This record gives sequence, structure tokens and C-alpha cells, in this order.
Amino acid sequence: MEANTLMSRLDAWTESGALRPLDLVLTRFIQEQTPESDPAVLLAVALTSERNGHGHVCLDLAGALAHPHALLTHRSDWLTPPPGPSTELAAQLASLTLDDWIARLAQSGAVEDRLGIATAVSDLDGSDTPDPEHAPLILAGTPERPLLYLRRYWTYEQCIRAGIAARLRQPLALPEDATRDLLDVLFAEENADTPPWQRIACALAARSAFAVITGGPGTGKTTTVVRLLALLQGLALGSGGPALRIRLAAPTGKAAARLNESIANQVGQLPFGQLPGGEAMRKAIPTQASTLHRLLGPLPDSRHFRYRAGQPLPADIVVVDEASMIDVEMMSALLSALRPNARLIVLGDKDQLASVEAGAVLGDLCRRARAAHYSRETRAWLERVTGAQMAEDLIDPNGRPLDQAITMLRHSYRFRAEGGIGALAELVNAGVLDGQPVRDPLAALETLFARQADQPDPRLGSIRRIRLTNEQDAQLDQLVREGYWRGPKHQGYLAVLHEQRPPDAAAPEAFDDWARAVLKAQASFQLLTPLRQGPWGVEGLNRRIQRLLSLGANAPIAGANERQWFEGRPVLITRNDYGLGLMNGDIGLSLRVPARRDEHHASTVLRVAFPAGDGTGAIRWILPSRLQAVETVFAMTVHKSQGSEFTHTALVLPDVSNPVLTRELIYTGITRAKSSFTLLHSRDSVVREALGRRVERVSGLAMALDQN
Repeated sequence: MEANTLMSRLDAWTESGALRPLDLVLTRFIQEQTPESDPAVLLAVALTSERNGHGHVCLDLAGALAHPHALLTHRSDWLTPPPGPSTELAAQLASLTLDDWIARLAQSGAVEDRLGIATAVSDLDGSDTPDPEHAPLILAGTPERPLLYLRRYWTYEQCIRAGIAARLRQPLALPEDATRDLLDVLFAEENADTPPWQRIACALAARSAFAVITGGPGTGKTTTVVRLLALLQGLALGSGGPALRIRLAAPTGKAAARLNESIANQVGQLPFGQLPGGEAMRKAIPTQASTLHRLLGPLPDSRHFRYRAGQPLPADIVVVDEASMIDVEMMSALLSALRPNARLIVLGDKDQLASVEAGAVLGDLCRRARAAHYSRETRAWLERVTGAQMAEDLIDPNGRPLDQAITMLRHSYRFRAEGGIGALAELVNAGVLDGQPVRDPLAALETLFARQADQPDPRLGSIRRIRLTNEQDAQLDQLVREGYWRGPKHQGYLAVLHEQRPPDAAAPEAFDDWARAVLKAQASFQLLTPLRQGPWGVEGLNRRIQRLLSLGANAPIAGANERQWFEGRPVLITRNDYGLGLMNGDIGLSLRVPARRDEHHASTVLRVAFPAGDGTGAIRWILPSRLQAVETVFAMTVHKSQGSEFTHTALVLPDVSNPVLTRELIYTGITRAKSSFTLLHSRDSVVREALGRRVERVSGLAMALDQN
């Protein structure tokens, strides 16, 4: 096929939605810059860009040839992907062999051939800014698994590898006696009946300049990191040195606010009074977290940050929570911004959904975490410092340096394993029920829901399944009405809004108290969906719920169908607004409050109440007209829910299968629930396919880390 013929085909694929306009523009640019472009090269460029748009860091050439129908079909707003582009692509790729494709790419002026070449740190210039002297694409990986990158994504991966490798090479010899004594005090109330994984995580992280602590909900990641920070500050102050400068961060404003609250609560529970210099240790542990963007200092109209290589962040320790949400670009920026001797401590659930943007950094880092792969030297050191006896199946004489810096917390203090939310999460994530692998996950799901219905136990976290018959099934309406308004045993946020409203003459503090109560009630129930569009997406569900709650003389919300802004509207910030101090993921509620003296046009006005997110419980009141990037959030996508928790979470699945429905998505939805989870679906086949589908992000990061 000639290059122009291929470009016409790409035009058609873009028109159908299989390619993004960006993919087409990039491919056309490469064609213009290299007029002799081989059609096989142009096709690879288009597919590489298309894969980036779906979260993959690069194009796996062998995978594309083996599974062409897996490409050009992944669009979350398509309930039925059009078959044409995928079929045409398969025909195009059928004429190529892997060796032929590699050779043609290697000969192109648009591609730098680094296949099989290990990258030295000196090869990196620390910049992702395009250089006209550099080829825009890089062919890397191995001859058996060749990977094609846009240059900046390859640079991100290599910067991550170099930043982690440099920290793993830094020897951090800890005084064993002092470390053991501090751990004994910090974990004095540790339950002897549970494995001491939190203590182990503290010890391992303390002796490494790079550490990862991963675990599911309720395993105590924040509890562990607070004790880790106390340990590190205790060692620093005990040696006569200054307190360490610590910064706390998370990918979103909501996650940062939760980290604020968790850290503050945990610091208040630590036994500082039993430690020499305990008060100084307490004061040296920060309780204020920020978003990663704010931590690094974004430069206006730029992808770059104030803190970067050559201008490092003034911190000795950086702790990042909810790391599953971090993409390769942000992780690269973070590592580049750290001082050479600064510690990086990463927290997160490796089994949650990966970042919206390209990469699955936490998953790549933790791919060996379950089996641990601790060396014999690590085992001996842990036994001396923590007293923990490490199981033989977790020991690997050939364990890699990265393995020694990663701890997987394995005991949930929130959910018991024998049923309820904990068992449901384990079944969906690992295919295990009652400690045994299951052959038929859907049948096991039926068993688990039936067991909960027959023997409800509030200690397990309640789980419930609602079978929907069609799009208009009244069971969904009833669930929503009870969740947001009121039910037999529940008072939703709209009931609190109406019943606890202060009189107009009340002091401003009374309205702050009211807003806090309404926001707390709003977090008691949340409807989640995998999709944005269609009747089962957030757009369709939000319209439906808004209409439902507006009907009748005693409807809990009024004016929703006539105005964009109405009292009781829950909104989600969708883009960071540094001027207002609101971050992507923040949730607020519009409430009617007395007008201020300078607002003479009315006695009351609508303002949107947001938690200040600083751990103080303060409320920020913002005029709706100042909010430029918000959406109604009666229903929320599972992706947007990451970093949040709700007392009762309900996940509604569409009636047609979709590539975005995966184990990780359902697991993430389940683990947003603190006490109760409801699954709504109509077709068993949709659930079965989702349980059998895993997120597979193509990247070379794991391969790059193995070079260390």
C-alpha cells in the first residue's frame, strides 16, 4: 500500500472515531517531515499515538501483530465498537512480519533505533522538550519484545528508572538498636495475632531512599507511614541532627484532603510521651498535604514545573499517597524534582485502576510484591530489627534491589476476610473465595451475595446485588432516592440540607456547621459508573437522577430543570484552579445562604461549599460564577472516585459489555465503600466478561527497572 493510500485510510478511521484527530495529525506531520516515509512506519506512528491515548506508554509491535483486533476498539463511550477499522487494520498487519516491521522502522529517519541497547543515565538530558535534531520516535525493548515510543514517553520511563536506581544505590545504614527501640514503642499496641507487616514496612522503608508500601483498603498504609515518619524523625533528632523536612502529596485534591485527615488522626494517637524528645518528634511530622501539581509548582502555559532538575524541591522526604493514579509523566517530573539524597516514599493499592494518562507506574513497580523476593540478608536484618520471622516462600536468594524496598501489607483491619466487602474485593481482584481459587468467578459471586443475604454480619461490611430488568427499572430510582434523600434507615444529604438549615439570622458559624453536616451526609452515598456517555454513563444517570429528585410537590431539589445551578447540586471540580485553591477531584455542594452586605440584589444567594481540605474542618464558600470546570456528580465515574471513600457505594454496570469493564475497575468501585456496597447490573454476561478482563498497560518500565 502506498503512503497516500494509507493516509486516506487513517482519515476514514479518524472519521469513525477509531483514531483521535491528534493521532492523524501526528502521523501526517511525520509524513511531511520524512517524505520517503514507509507506510509501515506511518501505520506504526498512528498506532503508537492511538495507544498513548488509551493509557499505554508505547506500542508493543509483537503484540499488535498477534492481536490486531485488540487495537482501534477501545473507546469508553462506544457501547458497540464499530468493527470496520479493526478488521481493516488486521488485514494491513497480516502483510507484515515482526522482523520486517523492525527493519523498516530502524531504517526510517523518524525513528531512533535503540533496540536491545541499555540506556545510561548520561544519555538522558532530563528534558522532554522536542529537539529537531532528535528522531521523534524511539525503537527500544528487545528483539523478542520490540517497543515503539514517542520520544517523550521513552524519556519519562528512563528518567523514572534512573531516579529509582540512584536511590536504591544509596546505602542507608541505620543504627539497629535505636531503630528496634523506636519500633517497639511505636508498635507497642501491635496485635500479636496478626503478622507484623506494618512494622516490616517501616523498617524496610527506613533503610532505603526509595520505598513503596502497597496494600488493599484497610491494611493501614497511612498508619504505617506516620509511624515511619516518626521513626525517621526520631533517628534524626536522636543523633543530634536537625528535623527532616517532610512534604506530603497526593494526585488529587480529594486524595490530599483524605491524607491530611488521616495523618492528623494518626499523629494524635502516637505515644510520643513515651519517647525521649517525643514532643519535638510530633512537631516535626507535618499534617498538611498538597496535590502533586501544587507541590512541584506548575509553570503557566507549560507542561513543566518550578521544581525540576537543577532546581530541586527543598525536602528531605516526600510521601506520595494514592500512587496508582500517577502516570509516567508525573512520576518522571517528581523524581526529577527531588534532591539527589532526598527520600521518596510511595503509598497505594497496586490493584486499583491505573492512571487516566499513560502508564501504570505503581503496578509496574509492584509486579513482584506479592511474592516479596526478599534476600537472605534482608530477612536476617528484619529479624534483628523487627523480630519478625519471614516465611520461606517469601525469600529469594536472587531478589533484586527494588524487591528489598517494597512491602505489601496483607492484613485488612477494616474488613474481615470471611465475607462481605473484604471477601468480595478479594474474589474480584484475585479470583479467591474462602482462601481457595475459583474456577467460575460469576458463580462464586452468586455464592457470596447469597451468603450475605442469608447471614448478614455488619462487621463484614454489607454487600448487596440488584438485578435490573431494563434502563427504566424503578429499583435504581429507589436506591438513589433513599441514598440522596431518605430511606427507612438512612437520612441522605438532601434531608440534612432541609432539616438542619439554620435560620437566615443565624451567625456565619452556624452555616459553616450546617455545610459540614450536609457534606458529611453527602459522602454517605455515591453512585458510580464505568462510563461517561449513554444511559448508563454519568451524563445519562445525572440527568435521570436530577429529574427524579425534582419531581413532585415535596421534591428535595427545586429549579433543577430550569437552571444550571440549584440548591443541593453536588459538583466535582474537573480541572485544577490554583487561583481558587480548588483541585481536580474536589467535591462541593451548592447551598442557599444569606447574602452579604455588598449583595443587595437578594436576601439569599447560592454559594458552593467546599471542605477546606487542610484538616481543620473549615468551609470555603465560592460563588458558582467563579467555577469554570465543574460537573454534576450525582453519578461519578469509577476513575474519578479514586482517592475518595463513601459509607455506601453503589456501582451500576451497563447492559452491554465494554472494554473498560475490567477486574480492576470493579475492584476499585468495591473498595470505595467503607460500610456497604451495592452492585447493580442486568446481564450476567457483562459481569462475567468484566471479571475475566484485566487492565494491561503496555510499557517498558518493568523491563527498564530490571536493568538496575
